[in-house]
Amino acid sequence: MRNRLQAYAWGSHTALASLRGETQPTADPEAELWMGAHPLAPSKLATEAGERSLLELVAERSESLLGPAVSREFGTFPFLMKLLAAREPLSLQAHPSAEQARAGFAREEAVGLSLSAPGRSYKDPHHKPELIAALTPFSALVGFRDTRRTARLFSALGTPRLAPLARALLDQPPADALRLVFDSATTSAPTAREDLARATLAACRVARGSVAEFEHELSWGIRIGELYAGDPGIVLALALNLVVLQPGQALHLPAGNLHAYLEGTGVEIMASSDNVLRGGLTPKHIDVAELSRVLDFKAGPAELVPTELRGAETLYLTPTREFALSRFELTDTTAPVGPVRGPEIVVVTAGSLDVRRGDESLSVASGASVFVAAEGGNYALSGTGTAFRARVND
Repeated sequence: MRNRLQAYAWGSHTALASLRGETQPTADPEAELWMGAHPLAPSKLATEAGERSLLELVAERSESLLGPAVSREFGTFPFLMKLLAAREPLSLQAHPSAEQARAGFAREEAVGLSLSAPGRSYKDPHHKPELIAALTPFSALVGFRDTRRTARLFSALGTPRLAPLARALLDQPPADALRLVFDSATTSAPTAREDLARATLAACRVARGSVAEFEHELSWGIRIGELYAGDPGIVLALALNLVVLQPGQALHLPAGNLHAYLEGTGVEIMASSDNVLRGGLTPKHIDVAELSRVLDFKAGPAELVPTELRGAETLYLTPTREFALSRFELTDTTAPVGPVRGPEIVVVTAGSLDVRRGDESLSVASGASVFVAAEGGNYALSGTGTAFRARVND
């Protein structure tokens, strides 16, 4: 596969280059390598007739590439896989459910809003659940923290502007209190929001080093507040679970989960959608009203994705129908892969592996990927290295 790199400002000049075996930083920040048939950046495949877009090939040969069942159910390539390298925090964001996406897309289509319009929130009628599996230590903010712990953090900051929110987090039902925190950070007067952000940043600076329970949260609060001066997203960031994934660990982000990736390199997989509702920490379009409608205000700890070992394959157990992810770590061995019931992508993230199917064999180096069509049966991986397998969840 030949895949397109996305050079977003928050990307890394070294992470993906190092994964490819390059020793020099890249001129532009490399944020995401897209693998799939998403219309914005479809992968290209080498064919007998030359290089072709996977999007075009799927349209022409849907049943052989996707398989009859996947073709009937989805009508298109159902997932998007990425290598993601974050040097700086991404925006605070959440994704809609399938029902919310259909309604939102239809609403914006009805008013004639162009798909490229800066104020467009829904680019397609699909949901966008996603999973991130860490390749390096990977920091992320994921879902609202238990409200009692957030009340302790807000109280420890000692700023009068957070005191009413700290009391609400203790006295009100969690969902009501978290909605108040959200509204205070997003819908109050602009000057009040900016004052809240600056006061929170100043309080984080004072408190750092003296509140052991939240030392990492305060450090990230300072970093976020300095990167996005006056952005009240710092308050929301301090109300979320701070998670540091170790290599191999993963998070699953369903609809409505407010989150922000902070730093690290990982393999990401999602339903093939571009619907992102942002709430702060970004120069991009922010739609607070729509984000508020889709957010899940449930509070609690973030949970890692459970795994199951089957031979040489470690499966990440997630409920999303559009995708499933698994990992192979091989040392001069061969591992059978299957059953193949739909389209698959294999990306190598360390070493070099051979992908063999019948009489065909392809050597895949770190940072490269291969597409496996539904038609053709099972295949095998051999060599020394690490690979991630993406497929439709069965």
